[in-house]
Amino acid sequence: MALARYKNWLLWAVLMAAFIGWFGWGGRPQMVGLFVASGLAVGSLYALGGIGIVVLFRATGVLNFAGGAAGAAGAMTAWQLSEWGIWDPVGWLACLLVALAITLFYGRLIAPRLAWRETVVKAVATLGFALIVLGAVSFLWVDDPRSISLPTDGVGVRILGMRITATRLIVFAASILIVFGIWLFLARTRVGLQMRALANDRDLAALMGIPILRVETIAWGISGLLAGFTGLMFADLIRLEPTVITFMVIPSIAAAICGRLENLTVVLLGGLSMGVIENMLTMSSALRGVRPIAPFVIAALVLLYYQRGQRLTFGGRD
Repeated sequence: MALARYKNWLLWAVLMAAFIGWFGWGGRPQMVGLFVASGLAVGSLYALGGIGIVVLFRATGVLNFAGGAAGAAGAMTAWQLSEWGIWDPVGWLACLLVALAITLFYGRLIAPRLAWRETVVKAVATLGFALIVLGAVSFLWVDDPRSISLPTDGVGVRILGMRITATRLIVFAASILIVFGIWLFLARTRVGLQMRALANDRDLAALMGIPILRVETIAWGISGLLAGFTGLMFADLIRLEPTVITFMVIPSIAAAICGRLENLTVVLLGGLSMGVIENMLTMSSALRGVRPIAPFVIAALVLLYYQRGQRLTFGGRD
């Protein structure tokens, strides 16, 4: 088992190196490095979104499509407060709180009423809620060009001759630290163990006396905070546009699928890989147009690799 795991990591590293080398061939090393660094930053955002999806799914069984909409509402709130001349850190905090409030509103008032429905029904319900939030945001803020700037945008470090902003480094470091922190939380804390019990068997967990609503509220809260942070960083690094931020959840779900909605480390690597591959595809005039579907192609290939050597029968897997 351990040998197979190392084989998978080695295969991933070889494929990524081959992909970067293929599309970067003939380009200046600094230019290729900048594309990779930018891709890692964007991929970190995909990974953070995917981590929030996985944590929530493992605890509640809900595949949440509304995280991007909550992050978009938070980012627009931060922008509005900045326009009113309010101290920027207040706006950043407001972004987290707005995303948290929207997520908890759904998690406490709507999700419990769908707790016993099928996974597809619960997922579609979150998609409908996302569209409602997006509609409200679009009503409050007309579609005009906007931008958010963070103080770390003007600070950078040089790595191998490339200037990389502190914002990109913060996002990349945050994705790694959050994965490690959530792993510790799930493995070493009482609430984390309760979340894992809910993921294994909700009915049995209820019979054992686990406070389901409280544990699920914590999971929704973690998901909301991650959505707010991701939305703010996405607005700074990519674009402050509610629709774009809302549907950032699509590559985030693809990253979560890479980890089969359970392995946070693979979710992280999946998100980073998607960001890098998307950026490297822009260097090819022929394949530039397929960037939007790249995350799902990657997720599909990963799932096919996981299923190798198995076949489905009417009785189950063989």
